[in-house]
Amino acid sequence: MLKVTTSLDEETESLVYRTIGCCIAVHRELGPGLLEAVYQRAVAHELETNRIPFEREKAYPVKYRGRQIYVHRIDLVVDSKVMLELKAVETIHPIHRAQVLSCLRVTKLRIALLINFNVAFLPQGLQRVVL
Repeated sequence: MLKVTTSLDEETESLVYRTIGCCIAVHRELGPGLLEAVYQRAVAHELETNRIPFEREKAYPVKYRGRQIYVHRIDLVVDSKVMLELKAVETIHPIHRAQVLSCLRVTKLRIALLINFNVAFLPQGLQRVVL
């Protein structure tokens, strides 16, 4: 994988790299064409196996004009630093990226990985989104 230049600290970059490795391992074994829920559970298992802390379906309050109006759940949050938004779609559309940006603002996290498992080679379905 190519090293990217970013404003994130080395520890977070290392975490992102290790997380991507877990996602690639899942994709190599399962391949494309399954439900998002399958990939979510498999990625959670892979993170756990690699002793990478994470939370599934982590809840974040959504506020509007200072008032909580909803609780949004994020697929996976790795080590309270990296948001994972997992997809199993034909193609990632600009709206998917916009949704991830909105979620980053709600969660106050700086980086998300938008990952589409419905591709032949996982790096084709991987997007980094950094605030």
